[in-house]
Amino acid sequence: MLSSIRQPAVADLFYPADPVELTTEIKQFLCASNGNFAALEPFYGNKPRPKALIVPHAGYIYSGFVAGSAFSLLLHTHKIKRVILLGPAHRVYLEGCALPEANTFATPLGNITVNQEHYAELTALEKVIISDLPHLDEHCLEVQLPFLQFCLNQFSLLPVVVGECSPSTVADILELFSQQENTLIVVSTDLSHYHTYDEACRIDRQTCEQILNLDSLISPHQACGCYALNGLNRYAKRHKLAIEQLCYLNSGDSAGDKSKVVGYASFALY
Repeated sequence: MLSSIRQPAVADLFYPADPVELTTEIKQFLCASNGNFAALEPFYGNKPRPKALIVPHAGYIYSGFVAGSAFSLLLHTHKIKRVILLGPAHRVYLEGCALPEANTFATPLGNITVNQEHYAELTALEKVIISDLPHLDEHCLEVQLPFLQFCLNQFSLLPVVVGECSPSTVADILELFSQQENTLIVVSTDLSHYHTYDEACRIDRQTCEQILNLDSLISPHQACGCYALNGLNRYAKRHKLAIEQLCYLNSGDSAGDKSKVVGYASFALY
């Protein structure tokens, strides 16, 4: 494939475009739970390195704290060399999953190499295509990249936009990397959208319970990234992974308007 770079689509919209401001904001989100903005210690002490994370993807002002509660578990680890990042198609209709043609993803913090090593095996799977179009304006993967760049050393990225597909489609993608210890899976999803505060809390409480039970029947009205999420849950159940919830809040908590809120939660799988 020819060399090409996927440029940031939502810098200065969902997160700061200035590298210094962006780094400062990420540090604050990573350390906010213990009030220690200098030490950059993980939120939860000496937990094992997670095999997978579930994180939200709104603008940082809304969901950055929840995302930080998960990404903080990656601080001080040097073993992750590959990240498989999956999230929903917001901008285009997509059946199945799309890998990018671009071999580099850029952010204000620098470039990340796309790992195309297994493209032949991946595209041999049902409903997996190579196309830049679903990635071009998609924010759900992009907003995770600065957190990953700050927390990890050098790593390669396998970005997957997930459209309508079965849990097995996503689980089969993850199976290709199941024996590789230096791989992290990240699923990007928000929870309920535009309900009142109390209704959102009720819906999201049920959804979080389903996630904790590794349920692969979560619906789009519960989580915009349900197809990727259901696939991860199917994969996690196959491999008997443990899961814990790290944080929950909604935009009524982080931004103040409680009339129509979006829910955010983070989880770690081990």
